[in-house]
Amino acid sequence: MRPAIDLLSQYAEYHRDRRNIASHFVGIPMIVFAVGVLLAKPGFEVGSLVLSPAWLVFAGVAVWYLTRGILVLGLATTLAVGVLILAAHQVGGSGTGAWLAWGLGFFAVGWAIQFVGHWYEGRKPAFVDDVIGLLVGPMFVTAEGLFALGWGKPLLAEIERRAGPTHLRDLARIA
Repeated sequence: MRPAIDLLSQYAEYHRDRRNIASHFVGIPMIVFAVGVLLAKPGFEVGSLVLSPAWLVFAGVAVWYLTRGILVLGLATTLAVGVLILAAHQVGGSGTGAWLAWGLGFFAVGWAIQFVGHWYEGRKPAFVDDVIGLLVGPMFVTAEGLFALGWGKPLLAEIERRAGPTHLRDLARIA
């Protein structure tokens, strides 16, 4: 059970180019939304609630985020992912064709955006070396968003101490 600072620092080592980070602000929410769409079926009625595999996975992921040692970040990430899962259920309950088109379409485009970002980075995605990176991605994007709003300056400083500052990789030097 690694703490958020260790997870974010390790993930940040693969994400120092600002274009790559920017691509993650688009690609990761698209992927989370897509997974929510694809896991929205089947829905099970429990009283007045409709549960789906997406909500069951979300519950486990939420517990994971909330136990990484930074409660504000855990809450913010859980809220962000929860909003995406809620939005996913708006289309996930549609007919099979629309359900698959939304789910697979957002999934494919989201990953394409991620891989373009990693081309700018010049490094493979973090999950290739550590599959937990698939869970860290939404937390990283949430943290970066909070950092942009002025929250967590000591956390950002520690991540940059461990992983280095962000930059723009000089693509002209690629041989």
